[in-house]
Amino acid sequence: MSFETEDAPMSGLALALFLGAAPPAAAAPALAGDWTIDLSSEPGKPYTKPMSLTLHPDGTVTGSFYESEILAGRWKTDRGRTCASFRTTDGVGPYHSSVCLTGTGVTGQTWAEQRNFLFNWNGVRR
Repeated sequence: MSFETEDAPMSGLALALFLGAAPPAAAAPALAGDWTIDLSSEPGKPYTKPMSLTLHPDGTVTGSFYESEILAGRWKTDRGRTCASFRTTDGVGPYHSSVCLTGTGVTGQTWAEQRNFLFNWNGVRR
């Protein structure tokens, strides 16, 4: 089977798209790095916490969020976005967070089962 058109041979990226495979995850590292997360719940009362993400080639995530070490995490680029999900703890119970790159910022949410809350948040690069 030939992957050439009448005009030119098909590039590797075009071949991947033609076959339905995802292109290389070049955008994935953009989610990596240091972020300032806005956890404010009342207008005019800023409340921010740091988040640092390291995205590894095997799909794992390490770093910290809310001054807690990321204990388990995964990341993936798919469907036009790069996202990560991970678990941290406050010593009492787990916090499950997810974060997606949105333009130059991030959006995410944290679920604290033991505290019975789900919190949506935004962030900017530090």
